[in-house]
Amino acid sequence: MTDITLLDGSIGQEVVKRSGDRATPLWSTAVMVDRPEVVGSVHADYFAAGATVATMNTYAVLRDRLVRAGIEEHFEELLATAAQQAAAARDAHGAGRVAAALGPLKASYRPDICPPHNDAKPIYAEVVRLLEPQADLFLIETVSSVEHAKGALLGCETTDKPVWLAASVRDDDGTLLRSGEPLSALAPLIAEFQPGAVLLNCSRPEVIGAGLEIVQSFGKPFGAYANGFTRISEGFLKDAPTVDALQQRQDLGPAAYAEFAMGWVAQGASIVGGCCEVGPEHIADLARLLRAAGHRIV
Repeated sequence: MTDITLLDGSIGQEVVKRSGDRATPLWSTAVMVDRPEVVGSVHADYFAAGATVATMNTYAVLRDRLVRAGIEEHFEELLATAAQQAAAARDAHGAGRVAAALGPLKASYRPDICPPHNDAKPIYAEVVRLLEPQADLFLIETVSSVEHAKGALLGCETTDKPVWLAASVRDDDGTLLRSGEPLSALAPLIAEFQPGAVLLNCSRPEVIGAGLEIVQSFGKPFGAYANGFTRISEGFLKDAPTVDALQQRQDLGPAAYAEFAMGWVAQGASIVGGCCEVGPEHIADLARLLRAAGHRIV
């Protein structure tokens, strides 16, 4: 029997779907101003499905993204709301942890416009400082380059909470970051900053296994949470994209996704969950399979 941390799944897209709002470049961020309870209901459903971690809806709550949308004045309010909704769901459930999500600056999957690490450090550090009281851990997500990883890890230097680093790999090759750099190039940063875990996220499940073969060599707890997109389209790589530019797969239902995740567990992964287009039903199926295989969800 292995102890498995079961992450939740997509937060932003679930919020957009439930809110009924038109997709915007900020995805699920703006809904927290008027209808924060939508976010709380998503967290509650993931806990009910078996997840043991609620990921704050803070992925895109970054000053550079809010400035572009003209709502920077809501920055601290949005962070506080996201933290409160996740913590309230955990408390109502009676167990679990809250992870503060730290998304990419500028845009996802765009290592070409990632700020230099010295510029990124204070931006991330401000978010870490504001979320520190509510966070049980910090989850750096969708890391697409070594420079991206370094800036975010530097921004987390002041926290005593665990920091997990999640990298995104190419759709056609799980051994390469989206920048084209080898995934193994993260090794010196892992050795220097000593994150509590190294994960792969927001990548096609088919390429995760090859990436985990490299990640496990870093000597840290490891795992993965994949997306359910057909691919990262060229349209989504343009300025200020919306999720409408991405297409959901029709062949990755809960049972199919759970089988992929169980394969990662067989490779030694102790942290699994889901990313974009992976919802509560997927997590519930995965929880059932984990328990049936004799694993303990912690």
